[in-house]
Amino acid sequence: MRLSVEQLHKSFGEKEVLHGISFEVQSGRALGLLGRNGAGKTTTIRILMDVFKANSGTISLDGAPFVPSKHQIGYLPEERGLYPKRTLIEQIVYLAGLRGMPRKQAKESALFWLKRLGVEEYAGKKLETLSKGNQQKVQLAQTIVCNPEIVILDEPFSGLDPVNSQILKDVIQELIEQEKIVIFSSHQMSYVEEFCDDIVIINKGEVVLKGELKEIKKEFGRDQLAFSVVGQSGEELARFCKEQFASLFAITQVKKDYIVIRMEQGVKKNQILQALLDHKLDIQRFGIYEPSLTDIFVEKAGD
Repeated sequence: MRLSVEQLHKSFGEKEVLHGISFEVQSGRALGLLGRNGAGKTTTIRILMDVFKANSGTISLDGAPFVPSKHQIGYLPEERGLYPKRTLIEQIVYLAGLRGMPRKQAKESALFWLKRLGVEEYAGKKLETLSKGNQQKVQLAQTIVCNPEIVILDEPFSGLDPVNSQILKDVIQELIEQEKIVIFSSHQMSYVEEFCDDIVIINKGEVVLKGELKEIKKEFGRDQLAFSVVGQSGEELARFCKEQFASLFAITQVKKDYIVIRMEQGVKKNQILQALLDHKLDIQRFGIYEPSLTDIFVEKAGD
């Protein structure tokens, strides 16, 4: 399946908050939908789910107009939306019923996912008696109880410790392998890098970057090297290099224990390595720079 979003515009009163959002996501390839707070991510998600109506633009699934009511969509919101004074099994079954699932099947599925996520023992407990992390796992259980075709996860790792994070990682990976359409929104870039093949970065209601993450990293790292020297901090190394190698490269980033440089026109990386060795520097690390998603996000969405 391929979900295509084309030129979404959305206004609230006289203020336009989406200015022509376009992207695609296909089953089996998770999409990272990224942006700063207030960038337009949640508005885009709500339009996908038919909570909001776009002023203009189209959404299609495999070339046909996308009608959310005709498909099972699992949505995990950033803010919890379950009932604190209801038991886990009661409300998951109820919510599954609202999405058209027969009660018996809903109960079986709810118990399966509660067990899969390690909270089966609390099935008859009220939600408010659980820890924040376990409440998040219950929220995930209700998201996927109906075996959705499309799964939208907004900050799914919020409140989870490393053990529970691994359980959630395994579940998300299974959803991707089952050829679901998975849209993953998070400010925790390490998780986005782990799961997402493609990304879309929205800034102030506009798409500022989209594409395959691997290719984006390659493009952002073009003509850049990263290296470190034994016994020198990034700051110390940067000061030395500015004095000695200004004709060979420019320093683009200074990290705690290494620097990132961009080679001047016509300069080869072997020339730089040789120049460093000629100065008797004890090279600890030297190679092509691959930017982190955090670096890319800051460059494209930072002010």
